[in-house]
Amino acid sequence: MPRILLVEDNEMNRDMLSRRLSRKGYEVSIAIDGQQGLAMALRGEYDLVLLDMSLPELDGWEVVRRIRSDPRGRTLPVIALTAHAMAGDREKALQAGCDEYDSKPVDFPRLVATIEALLAARPNGGGEST
Repeated sequence: MPRILLVEDNEMNRDMLSRRLSRKGYEVSIAIDGQQGLAMALRGEYDLVLLDMSLPELDGWEVVRRIRSDPRGRTLPVIALTAHAMAGDREKALQAGCDEYDSKPVDFPRLVATIEALLAARPNGGGEST
């Protein structure tokens, strides 16, 4: 079962996404701020990270930069999630180190398709983390 780390400070978003992802067969862990999300991401227990970009402690931009600067996080797929969908935000997220970008409110079928594509592209095919 693929393991997803959801880094989201908004309780309603956390609840909705975690429940829906669990129903799709994903094991979901939750971090509520950037500092916690970074620490959890670097443990190597996850197949993918869904990362809100507006977080307390460390924002998502800094979290993904730190994930990418650590050897344990260089190949970990990260999808940026943001309610601030401005022109250039997708490019900014990709330049910061995210693999994909999605705006809020989340289009769940599109998000799941993106998750599945990124997991399928991983060397282990989206199974258990190494």
